[in-house]
Amino acid sequence: MSWLHDILAGGGVGLVAGLASGFTGTSPGGGLVIFSVLLLGAEQHVAQGTSLITQLPPTGLAGIRRYWQSGNRSPLRWIVWIGLGFLIGGAGGGYAATAVSDSVLQWTYVVYLVALVALLILRRDRKDSHLEAGERDHLHWLPLLLIGTLAGFSSGFMGIGGGLAITVGLAAGFRVPQHQAQLVSLVFSVIPTNLPAAWIYWSKGLMVGWPAIIGILAGLWGGTDLGARMANGVSRSALRQAMIALVSLMALYMTYKALS
Repeated sequence: MSWLHDILAGGGVGLVAGLASGFTGTSPGGGLVIFSVLLLGAEQHVAQGTSLITQLPPTGLAGIRRYWQSGNRSPLRWIVWIGLGFLIGGAGGGYAATAVSDSVLQWTYVVYLVALVALLILRRDRKDSHLEAGERDHLHWLPLLLIGTLAGFSSGFMGIGGGLAITVGLAAGFRVPQHQAQLVSLVFSVIPTNLPAAWIYWSKGLMVGWPAIIGILAGLWGGTDLGARMANGVSRSALRQAMIALVSLMALYMTYKALS
């Protein structure tokens, strides 16, 4: 029964992507794209459309609750400014992605991931002294808007959700504590800021079948919760190292796909 196979394969994609999302505090898009290609055999555009569409339901709520229970908070003004930039960048990225080839998307994905790894490594090597809570809460609106725009464009263009850009931008750029940066990123997994980009992919039929979509959503619910439980039991340093390893593996795999 092909539909049962698609549900199970989709569940595997969602579970692994959800675990990575909950543990590293990023949106599950990166894992969804990679494992949709690997386990579902989807083409790059289809994998990206599938990633964006399955991120519309609030599958990250369980993960957010875990971070919140551990005392992490997300200032409302951060969400507003990052969200506004996300909407602007997402629409632009979605339209741009439909105009280029799979190869261009794959190499852009690789360059983007390598840049994020470099930022994470540089931050790790610096003294881990962050701003006082009051200073963080009053971060200027323009950098927040720019982080949101970059996250939105990367979401629409590469179908990865934008959470990596938010986490790395806040943690490496503003010295926000890793757990708090991850909470802010996960908030955007439950706000439908991906809607403009997802609609562009949807309208062009760039998604896998509904059985696989259902499986992915079920896997995301459970995986994100489990990943967040694990994250709250380890140090900031361990989380950064895990994110560096994850993003590096994603970059290596996409390099392989681009070369093959």
